[in-house]
Amino acid sequence: MIFYAFIKYRNKGKHMELLDDKLETFVTVCETKNFTKAGEVLGLTQPAVSHHIKKLEEELGAPVFLRKKGELVLSEEGEIALLYAKRMRALCEKMKEKIKNAKTNIYKIRIGITHTQESGLMIEALSKIALGNDNISITFITDTIKNLYAMLENFEIDMAIIEEKPTNPDFRFTIIDTDMLVCIASTQNPVAQKASISLQELKKQHLILRLPSSSTREKFVAALESIGESIDNFDVIIEVDSIATIRNLVKKDVGVSILSKSTCYKEIRKGSLVALPIENLSMTRETTIVYHKTFTHTEMIERIAKAYGETAEKRV
Repeated sequence: MIFYAFIKYRNKGKHMELLDDKLETFVTVCETKNFTKAGEVLGLTQPAVSHHIKKLEEELGAPVFLRKKGELVLSEEGEIALLYAKRMRALCEKMKEKIKNAKTNIYKIRIGITHTQESGLMIEALSKIALGNDNISITFITDTIKNLYAMLENFEIDMAIIEEKPTNPDFRFTIIDTDMLVCIASTQNPVAQKASISLQELKKQHLILRLPSSSTREKFVAALESIGESIDNFDVIIEVDSIATIRNLVKKDVGVSILSKSTCYKEIRKGSLVALPIENLSMTRETTIVYHKTFTHTEMIERIAKAYGETAEKRV
C-alpha cells in the first residue's frame, strides 16, 4: 500500500491543514503525550485519535508506540515516522507562507542564532537589514547549535548563524568572521591592568561561566583539556545561560568570565569591561551562516555578510 502524506484537506476553524490527518494526529499525540489531550487540540474524540493511530500503524506496517505501564513511548519505527512527519508539517507551513508572501510581496525569513550571536554584532546587522527593507520580515529563534542544526534539518528555520562549520553534507555554509574567546573582567579587577592573563592567575579568580551545554563553555573546556588542564581546577562560582547577566555580574566584579570578545564590544569600548587573551590557550572560532542545500535565496546570505561587515567596523 502506498502511503500518501499530502492528500487530505481538513478544516479546523479557518485553518486548512495540508498534512494527512493520521500524521497530524500522530505528531500531536507525540507533543501532548496523551490521546485525550491530542483530541482536545485537534477537535477529535479520543476514539477518533485511536483510530487515526491504528490506521497509520497499518499503513506503515509497524507500531509507532510502545505502551508501557500507561506511558506512551515511541517505538524505533515511531521515532523515524515522527522525524519525517515533523519535516512534512514544516514544509507544508513553508509552502503556505511562501504562497502568501508571493501575494503580499513580503519576504519572511526565519533565522536561528546562538546566544553568542544574539548578544553580539549580528543582531545589529540583521536589524539594519530589516529596517532598511520594507519587504523583509525577520523572525529570530535563539537556541544551542545542536538544536539549531535539528531545526535546519526539519526546515523549521531558513538558516542558522553559529560559531562552527557544519559537517552535515546537506548543509552549506559561508564564513563571515573569526572571533576569539577571551577572559572578560571588570575594570575594578586588578587583572584589568594586564595585557593578558595566565592560567595560574585565572585559577585565582572567581569564574562566571555559561552552562555546560553551551558551545562557548564546550570550547573553553576542550581548550583546557588539549593542554592537560581540567575545568575542575578552576573556581566556578556561577553558571548562567544569559550573556547579559554574565556581563552585569562581571561589571560588578563578582568574578571574571570566558566569552566571545564580540559579545562585549560595547562595554569594552565604553571602558566598563576589559578583554584579556589567555596565555597559551588558543580559542578562536569562526562565525558561519549555515543553510540547507535547497535554500534558494543566496542573495540574503550576501546581504547579511555585507551588513555584518559594516557593523563589525565598530568593533574594538
